[in-house]
Amino acid sequence: MSLERIVRKSMLVNISDAVAMNARVKYALIGIEIPKRFSNRELREIWRAFSDISKEWGFEIIGGDTVAKDKLNISITLISETKKPLFRSGAKEGDIAAFTGDLGSVGRDLKRALRGVKLSYRSKFVTPVLKSDFLYKVAPFINAATDISDSLSKDLSRISLLSGVGFEFFKKFDKATLCSGEEYEILFTFPKRNLKRILNIAKQTRTKVTPFAIAKRGFYKNICKAHHF
Repeated sequence: MSLERIVRKSMLVNISDAVAMNARVKYALIGIEIPKRFSNRELREIWRAFSDISKEWGFEIIGGDTVAKDKLNISITLISETKKPLFRSGAKEGDIAAFTGDLGSVGRDLKRALRGVKLSYRSKFVTPVLKSDFLYKVAPFINAATDISDSLSKDLSRISLLSGVGFEFFKKFDKATLCSGEEYEILFTFPKRNLKRILNIAKQTRTKVTPFAIAKRGFYKNICKAHHF
């Protein structure tokens, strides 16, 4: 990945958390460790990427810290704002669970990258695609949400634990789909009565939405191995 792509992903994976809570980023703090061997051209590339993405998402970079180290290391802190936050703890019995986009490509691309295959910048592993337009419009009609950072199975288990409900699947997925991490799609639950409204918003925003389970009594257990940092 180029320095620009590394910087963009470091920002996008953090913006994703804010989006999933129905929040808009206002300010960013950047902590960055930069190898001493980096040239002025590389430093300009890093700063230009940070500046570009902050303009795209409408927030201000207000500070942070810069130090020299042996490896590039980026730490992002975002300050976001919302009037109606969405939590993982809001799912209710009878809710439909759904997710945006398609799942599985990131896991496949990670395996390809580890074999030395160069990935296209269009790969979601390289450039996450956030569904902010959809989430902000659908937020009033859903009960719980999170981004899919660790996998559909793992993140669904978090909603299950915090909401005190289980999930009965009415769609089948293979393990590769259930366990693919860093997808940064939106996993959410909503009352059945809102299904038509949500599908209409999905059509308006050109967002693929897949309803796949019903919330019921009990708990849903993650089937995937832990693979996050």
